[in-house]
Amino acid sequence: MTDFEPTLLRTAINEVLPDLPEVTKDILEETLQSIGVETNDDFQFIEESDLHSALRPVQARKAIAAWKLRCHTPENSSSSLGASPQPPESSQSVSPKSPSTSSSSSQSPCVDSMDTFQIPWNKFPEELMQSLERGKRPSPRMRREMVRIVVSEMMKKSSRISKRNSTEVAKKMVAKYPKSLQDIIEGDVIGPGYHSLVKQLEYRIDNVKRSTTPKIRKRKHHTDESDTESVPSEQRAAIQDTYGCINWNVKFLPLGETTESQQLKKEKLKIMFQKTDANPEEVKNLMKLTFYTQRKQVNQGKTIKYLMEEWPFWFRELGMAVHFKELTGIGLNETFIRNVDLKRERLLNYMNTVCANKNKKLLQSVTKLKVVRGELTGCSEDVKDMVLLLLSYFDEKEDAMFCYVEDTCLAGEVQTDQLYLTPTIVVCGRSCYSSKWFMLSVDRNIVHDNITSFISALCMMFGSYYCFNIHYSSQLASTLEFLQRCFFSINPEKGTKVEKTNTSHLHVKPRVLTLIQELSDYEWRDV
Repeated sequence: MTDFEPTLLRTAINEVLPDLPEVTKDILEETLQSIGVETNDDFQFIEESDLHSALRPVQARKAIAAWKLRCHTPENSSSSLGASPQPPESSQSVSPKSPSTSSSSSQSPCVDSMDTFQIPWNKFPEELMQSLERGKRPSPRMRREMVRIVVSEMMKKSSRISKRNSTEVAKKMVAKYPKSLQDIIEGDVIGPGYHSLVKQLEYRIDNVKRSTTPKIRKRKHHTDESDTESVPSEQRAAIQDTYGCINWNVKFLPLGETTESQQLKKEKLKIMFQKTDANPEEVKNLMKLTFYTQRKQVNQGKTIKYLMEEWPFWFRELGMAVHFKELTGIGLNETFIRNVDLKRERLLNYMNTVCANKNKKLLQSVTKLKVVRGELTGCSEDVKDMVLLLLSYFDEKEDAMFCYVEDTCLAGEVQTDQLYLTPTIVVCGRSCYSSKWFMLSVDRNIVHDNITSFISALCMMFGSYYCFNIHYSSQLASTLEFLQRCFFSINPEKGTKVEKTNTSHLHVKPRVLTLIQELSDYEWRDV
């Protein structure tokens, strides 16, 4: 943020809680983004519980009181995202400001000028405009030319452009020509549809500014994060834990339920697990009714071993599907299979042709997989190809997702100390293609030792990241994020599931955006 004007959210935070550490302000800003605060009017709908992951109770109450008072001030109602918030009297008592300071902050020349920015359609080449008007996908070369023209005009308006500005410009462009510019694969819009264009705009802005930004200002980007440890770990992790979830922290027991009834249902599930003829519908119903207690225990940090003992059905395909659906609102297996049917042919065709011709390492992977797969056919085999080629494309570690053991290996014989802590598929055989069964490891515990379907193993591995608050490892970040967005249909606009590092990125991994964009272009060229 050092090079850009403060966003609406950061300005609002600075006015009511100016003494917060910068890292806490970052967490609070991302929390406000994740719950949908986009305009000044939105602040009146915030509740104290919405801020539990970022602020202490008194801080949250103080901020909400100031924001709600401002929303009821006539001159500040119906404000747009581009207007900087005016501090009310209560916020001034928290952070005194002189009239001149307040006035200057509300009249930011950067925000004002960029809010009136008009897309320079008339400056685009005729070839580009023909593609846009006809709803055709512009070639990569023309798309880059379009980005250069837009950024050039943006820089004429202001040399200090925020990410919000880039996002608003991308949204306007995609809204006008969605068929030509949207991130879309086989008719399925990925995320909000404009992330890849935002990425291109930001990269171009960075390139243009690189030659003009003084070195002393460049160094300010690398701020000292030594105060990070002053924020409790549960607050730092909250954004990754809640990412993609709609029901992460359940506040109330289901109607008619008590702590005692939850315990009875849990014990009943444990007894049913010992039987071979348990009624699947009854298991589903009991898992759904006890979702409250399951979430409480995992959010309290109970170990995987403890959860296995207390909730054995949670680590079976049926139980995990129920919990995942309650947590994210998305059907785990059915969503994946629907998207595989829709997109796998396009993805595999692109990987086997375009990517293999451009990338020697990927060509070697394609050749190797054809030999290993042999004459095997079917959806499951295609999914194996798809995952292994994605790992190769993103240059990520196969052994971070798969651990290969002998086909006669039993669960107790797996050397768990050699497994990764993150969810891992244990392949019982020399390859995914020859294996007849799989195991699932979470936190170096074999949680399921008899999975007969590769697709089931993959869905359970992915579902474990969400069910048990596990962050994507940086070693698998791009592959998992691509699967998440394109095949599991989890597309949050803000935040990330990737483990926290010192490197700042877009909310979507750039290489993931590139592949999504290239697949979109490929689709339009070949259809």
